[in-house]
Amino acid sequence: MTQAQRPKILITGATGQVGSKTIDFLIANTEIEIIAAVRSPEKAAPLAARGIATVLLDLDDESTHLPALAGIDRLFLVTGYTVDMLRQSKALLDNARKAGVKHVVHLGACGRDDTTVAHWAWHQLVERYVEWLGFTFTHLRPESFMQNVLSYGGKRVINNGIINAYIADARMSWVDVDDVAQVAAVTLAHPELHAGKTYRLGYDAVTYEELAELMTSIVGQPFRYEPLAPEVFLKAMQDAGAEMAYMNCVYDHWKRYAARMIPGADDTFDNFPEITGCAPTTWAGFIERHKAELVY
Repeated sequence: MTQAQRPKILITGATGQVGSKTIDFLIANTEIEIIAAVRSPEKAAPLAARGIATVLLDLDDESTHLPALAGIDRLFLVTGYTVDMLRQSKALLDNARKAGVKHVVHLGACGRDDTTVAHWAWHQLVERYVEWLGFTFTHLRPESFMQNVLSYGGKRVINNGIINAYIADARMSWVDVDDVAQVAAVTLAHPELHAGKTYRLGYDAVTYEELAELMTSIVGQPFRYEPLAPEVFLKAMQDAGAEMAYMNCVYDHWKRYAARMIPGADDTFDNFPEITGCAPTTWAGFIERHKAELVY
């Protein structure tokens, strides 16, 4: 396959945790061309230093959309954590159709099809819009990221062995960001095998009490879980000046988790080996891999 014939894949969210790791999984694939979407020349520099092509794309500036999408065959759609994701996604997808994009892989959120958790439902509306516009598609619905236990919102979650979270004693489903990125990479590289699929990605379900016990066993230091009321989260977001249309939804879903009112909150799946050919990360493996970060 010649250089000119290689499908071009645009990665939005290229400097974020999922987008950057997706690039890592794709970079050695000589049958495709990766293009990273960035918001500024400063963010482009580290990618360019690795030989990765970049384009400027601002989801809030529609004048940047069509230039960034020119010649693109496949799009990895990653949006930010605000209610603006709905408007941003619609605008980018409308322009992607104008530009001739064929396949869209959308990074969504947790939940069954009938979820009423607001920000999860927003992602499902984006999924439907992708389908309505006529793209071939793959929808990714990751459960809670394991990395969120290391830091959340830029702050450490575990301090001196004490784990704080807002879900009381509920059990949640979890996935390693690396595994999400690997699935994204595979579905972008081989859309013919994954078109029309919705992949829920969650491969280990634990309570925070069980997680503390696992950490104690593997790290060799005591860990314990101290639950916080969801109102603590709400106050912290208000004090931080966060975008509250979104964060009120997150607050509501912490309340629902704690009350065990989210159907399928601990759903796990067996699709990872079929998609990637390898086993997903479990909490034991994740803790072992991040042991140095957990020692205190």
